[in-house]
Amino acid sequence: MALFGKRDRFDPAPIEGKDLLLSDLDGVIYRGSGAIVGAVEALNLASEEVRLGFITNNAARTDAAVAAHLTELGLTATSSDVITSPQAAVALLREVVPAGSRVLVVGGEGLTHELEKAGFAWTRSADDSPVAVIQGFAKDVGWEQLAEASYALQENPGRDPLPWIATNTDWTVPRARGIAPGNGTLVSAVHTAVQRLPDFAGKPETPIYETAFARFGSRNALMLGDRLDTDIKGAVAAGIPSLFVLTGVDRPKQLIAASDDMRPDFTVASLAELHQPYQRAETLRDGTVRVGSAKVRMDGHVVTVVSEGETPMELLRAGCEAIWSSGRAIYGLKVPEILLEDHWR
Repeated sequence: MALFGKRDRFDPAPIEGKDLLLSDLDGVIYRGSGAIVGAVEALNLASEEVRLGFITNNAARTDAAVAAHLTELGLTATSSDVITSPQAAVALLREVVPAGSRVLVVGGEGLTHELEKAGFAWTRSADDSPVAVIQGFAKDVGWEQLAEASYALQENPGRDPLPWIATNTDWTVPRARGIAPGNGTLVSAVHTAVQRLPDFAGKPETPIYETAFARFGSRNALMLGDRLDTDIKGAVAAGIPSLFVLTGVDRPKQLIAASDDMRPDFTVASLAELHQPYQRAETLRDGTVRVGSAKVRMDGHVVTVVSEGETPMELLRAGCEAIWSSGRAIYGLKVPEILLEDHWR
């Protein structure tokens, strides 16, 4: 380790010792239809050492369509490598209604395909007396589909509430042109109309992770994600370590403010760092946190940058560790703007 200089301390590369990588898609591998720079190369290299699974909350496409897209980008992927939130949602549906039942669908082919594979009938109309509602993201979901779900879920005297299962809670989705509303936003519209919430199957809930562990035969996994409230929170809930990459939705401001159930084990600028020794945070005798030559300390409720370090990443990691280990809520802290600067957008 002396090779890196006296002040530098490194842990093994994030991938080291793992059997399985579970990678999110939007914001990690691609944005829109195009690959994020370096992501495909890093994952292809990783696949030489570990099993690679692709885990997505996007309910709009089938597992085969996702695998085909990944293959077009240069990855080696089959449908069996892809775990989708519709798969997890249909698994939950099996627990509450009999196979063959008619279900009202809000969403696209990703949901209808999984329903048909599981032997369910599906409809778009509340007038067809569905026994449950299943909801997921699709670009063509509009008022009419949301209204049909609301009609089906209305309370009726003498009838138990219909089961309502949603694939995921993502408020937004990254697109090539920017950030757009996600399934959580669409679920919220129905929630406002019916005054109750669905059961959720995708990240950050554990059913989608349990599906992945069972399929790949290992829990010795590392989750790769760009969203703290789904990818990272889900990994924490599932009991596996996580790597947060600054190529997608959440930015330094959200990372610094993350609650303890949304804090990653690793923070990187790109997936290339999967394979590199990880610069470790150290707490000095006076409480100052050091990463490389960056130093940050807590002076009561004031976050003080003692040294900016040689790279923005050193400073970001040091700032996160100092704030997180303080036990103080972010809204009660005075945080310097330099810690919030986004050098990775």
